[in-house]
Amino acid sequence: MSRRRNSAGQIIAALIALAVLAQCAPAQAENIVPLPAPAYDPAAKAPRATAVLAGGCFWGVEGVFSNVKGVISVEAGYHGGSKENATYERTSSGTTGHAEAVRITYDPRVISYGSLLRILFSVVADPTLKNRQGPDRGPQYRAAIVPLDSAQREVAAAYLAQIGKGGFYARPIAAKIEGYTGFYLAEPYHQNFMQRHPRHAYIVRWDAPKLAAFKRLYPAWIRRTPAP
Repeated sequence: MSRRRNSAGQIIAALIALAVLAQCAPAQAENIVPLPAPAYDPAAKAPRATAVLAGGCFWGVEGVFSNVKGVISVEAGYHGGSKENATYERTSSGTTGHAEAVRITYDPRVISYGSLLRILFSVVADPTLKNRQGPDRGPQYRAAIVPLDSAQREVAAAYLAQIGKGGFYARPIAAKIEGYTGFYLAEPYHQNFMQRHPRHAYIVRWDAPKLAAFKRLYPAWIRRTPAP
């Protein structure tokens, strides 16, 4: 009888220990896929360009891209829908047509448009998920590329085809190329959220691991200090 009690006690103690370890273990980034460089990615000579990308909650998307060398600034906002409904409260309903997105100003002589897409789908967003990323559900969290000209559209189409045929994913690519209809800045408290709130529970669990994965996979592209 005493042996059974001891065994049961040991099992319970072991389960408690495992639970504690699980809570203390650092969060790991999900769906990290080291992707190849774009096969089609023509060089640009202009000192500045703009990209609009959507990849789930804009906190993490902004947080990663603000650490990319060649990025000048990153703004969180809403792509699609109308200006009148471009508020966090309204877009959170998933009925306005918006997607949480970022507008990236970058130097294409340092970081190419195709390389931004590579980072997006390597560590920020899973391109096989439809209308969701991480714990977030709804069309406002869809992954999308929003080209601002024909050159960006060609690079985007080529890269989606490349990674779709490359055998990197078990599921088909769900991310879409969407037409640009407007970009509306998110509320001030959303801007630079990851930099200003590094210990926020959502950031620690879902976004900090993405930034860590970016730095691990692409050390040559790390900025010394985050872009504004």
